[in-house]
Amino acid sequence: MSRILVVDDDPQIQRMLRPVLSGPGHDVRVVGSGAEALVAVAEEAPDLVLLDITMPGMDGLEVCRQLRGWSSVPVILLTAADTPQTKIAALDLGADDYLTKPFHTGELLARVRAVLRRAAASGERPPSVVTVGDLVIDLARREVLRSGAALHLTKTEFELLRELVIHADKVLTYGHLLNAVWGPVHDDTRLVRVHVGNLRRKIETGPTGPRYIVAVPGVGYRFRLEESARAAPGA
Repeated sequence: MSRILVVDDDPQIQRMLRPVLSGPGHDVRVVGSGAEALVAVAEEAPDLVLLDITMPGMDGLEVCRQLRGWSSVPVILLTAADTPQTKIAALDLGADDYLTKPFHTGELLARVRAVLRRAAASGERPPSVVTVGDLVIDLARREVLRSGAALHLTKTEFELLRELVIHADKVLTYGHLLNAVWGPVHDDTRLVRVHVGNLRRKIETGPTGPRYIVAVPGVGYRFRLEESARAAPGA
């Protein structure tokens, strides 16, 4: 059972989230302000924080910024502002994921499971071989197989895939990928989009759209693990 802290000043959202999260067996605590959230994290050490961005006084972005000064607790931000700027700001401040209001409760629970799974795995030695769908990605040997056949990836394509895979299920911004693969001197997001396009042509299969590398328009990309992989429009 995981301990989840919900931070939202809207009573309606509070009433909705408590039973949704308690249903799978989570222990849910609800607070209504950023100041209360900081105290609750310090005193109760939750396993996950669901944090609304728009709150009076201290907003969710400021709460996230302060938390990252002393805590690595996973944070999913809830936002009514569906803009790339808000999403990028949230991720750059250290949020693990975000959801745009209104959201489907099924998607919320899927995101919660993914973030808790990553948090549980973060203390373990990362696997050198990742198998997802028809792909086998050997990070140590720098080899990728699709349906048993070896794929030829350029050095840049492999480094891009590696960064996405080791952060699987997490949205990585264009800035993050640029810094990780090309270094801090590059700021042209077209580099990322072009190389992701080339990489997709090699690892993706089927006509329905990307299954593994999913675009978050205006923000970046997410590598989906098999249990949550599904066709999605590209960008």
